[in-house]
Amino acid sequence: MSVNFLPISRADMEARGWDQLDFLFVSGDAYVDHPSFGPAVIGRLLEKQGFRIGIIPQPDWRSTAAFKILGKPRLGVLVSAGNLDSMLNKFTAAKKYRSKDAYSPGGMAGKRPDRATIVYCNRIREAWSNIPLIIGGIEASLRRLAHYDYWSDSVRRSILIDSRADLLIYGMGERQIKEIAAQLAAGIAIEHIRMVQGTCYRAASTEAIWNFLELPDFQQVSSDKKAFAEAFKLQYLEQDPIRGKTLVQWHGEDYVVQNPPAMPLSTPEMDEIYELPYQRTYHPVYQKSGGVPAITEVQFSLVSHRGCFGSCSFCAITSHQGRIIQTRSRESLLREAKLLTQMPEFKGYIHDVGGPSANFRLPACSHQAERGACRGRQCLHPRACSELNTDHDDYLALLRALRSLPGVKKVFIRSGLRYDYLLAGKNDEFLRELCEHHVSGQLKIAPEHVAAKVTNLMGKPGKETYLAFMRAYERVNKELGKKQYLVPYFMSSHPGAGLKEAVELAEFIRDLGYHPEQVQDFIPTPGSLSTCMYYTGLNPLTGEKLHVAKDPHEKRLQRALLQYRDPKNYELVYEALVKANRKDLIGYEPKCLIRPPKNETTAPQRPAGKERRLAPARGKKRGTAPARGGKKKRTG
Repeated sequence: MSVNFLPISRADMEARGWDQLDFLFVSGDAYVDHPSFGPAVIGRLLEKQGFRIGIIPQPDWRSTAAFKILGKPRLGVLVSAGNLDSMLNKFTAAKKYRSKDAYSPGGMAGKRPDRATIVYCNRIREAWSNIPLIIGGIEASLRRLAHYDYWSDSVRRSILIDSRADLLIYGMGERQIKEIAAQLAAGIAIEHIRMVQGTCYRAASTEAIWNFLELPDFQQVSSDKKAFAEAFKLQYLEQDPIRGKTLVQWHGEDYVVQNPPAMPLSTPEMDEIYELPYQRTYHPVYQKSGGVPAITEVQFSLVSHRGCFGSCSFCAITSHQGRIIQTRSRESLLREAKLLTQMPEFKGYIHDVGGPSANFRLPACSHQAERGACRGRQCLHPRACSELNTDHDDYLALLRALRSLPGVKKVFIRSGLRYDYLLAGKNDEFLRELCEHHVSGQLKIAPEHVAAKVTNLMGKPGKETYLAFMRAYERVNKELGKKQYLVPYFMSSHPGAGLKEAVELAEFIRDLGYHPEQVQDFIPTPGSLSTCMYYTGLNPLTGEKLHVAKDPHEKRLQRALLQYRDPKNYELVYEALVKANRKDLIGYEPKCLIRPPKNETTAPQRPAGKERRLAPARGKKRGTAPARGGKKKRTG
């Protein structure tokens, strides 16, 4: 029992003198009272509004008993699968079980069901049939309309329909939950709460809805890939809180109605959320299990902003947090940093200062506040917009202030530095201080690919931009007398990438003298533009037909090419080069990726010695990491 945490047991409620909760929050994650975890943020915010809120983390879903331990709440039940989609949390890109779950006690896997939001809601309906039921979190947010589900290889209905919930909150949710809670407390029935931006609800007809856009219905999108692509395009182009329209989609029994996204939070609102009285660690009940591993990455990190105008196609941030940057004040961040320095476990290192993209500290341009993000256009791709604000001075001033705090030895940047944005402006001073103060040997960034066809589909800069940044990074480090390297992360099997493009990327890696230990296979997660490309074989924004690597063997071939120096990949690399008509890369010349098999007249056999497996050794190039890339999370 701990009165400093939100209640998770009857004893916790009694210690506070509570006999009934106002809201119950059911979560697929263990309870970590930190602003990087949704239940803590929503719970603490409701607590500040005067509501009694309790959490049931990771209940046993096999019966209703675990859902009743805190009693029936007065106003409603909130449900989230956790910080990750429950299917992504459980399965790899190859659809194999993950051995660990960072959001569970001790990293133990199997503490939540598949499609946790749906399972939890159905149990709650069994326990209390008519209670207001509200779903949110990343799983609900990105499955809010008919969507492609990679794990079942099918188009599924809106999660609002399958969960039998009354309301779905999409996006980060603070503004929405405050408004919904106030209306429920005022006696407004849940079925009459229909005008909250950033929510979805069910409706039998469209008679009471105005200025809406109707998407192809579930029957169409589940049987016709062109209809799915069209529905996604319409949805994608309307994800703006200022200019976006209401969307409706018929699901055979009801319409799912998506109100426009919630308005961005102001700086004072952001400050309020991140300065709520979090305990900044996991609940003591998990101590005996070894704690909750997910806290390690974020406990001594600072979230400076939300939103991302980078619009990478494989990322769903555009659909979840939006393209309009929402920023905390420098004063708020300094106050939080001072709190970190007072924690017993703090060793002097702030691990990160950023958001989805670390250096997107300011809105993309002055027009977004009035007009929203431009429809059908991106801020950075295919080139930086002439209106783009590329000033890094505010971010630089924040970093300077943080590293000057007593007790702070070093401030790192690990969360998604966009090097194309940095190069788009006059930011030599920022790059110099980045190299001098905020990198420790290696800077991890993510060009993802280099083939122009693929990077254009990804919405990422091409290889020329990466090489320009590599040269600038190398030059600055040389001037500083430092030996620091770039660790580039790459992705295999993204839509549009075939063996030809994979070979081009392998040659680029060869020329860098880099041996990536980690390569991310593309995973079609719900809600992203790339996932629509994967399912339909089309670019929904242009109608262009695409090659999509769906065959598991082709995926293995692409992945092997990116790790061609690994002896265990020899046969796969050989096969890939033959299929790509690139046998010129099999030989003894310096540009070859692998040496020939021992007997060219027979099927390739794995050579007995390492010297026969690998191309001749080449020295690493300056500005690129040595052969051993790190295993920490990607950034960029």
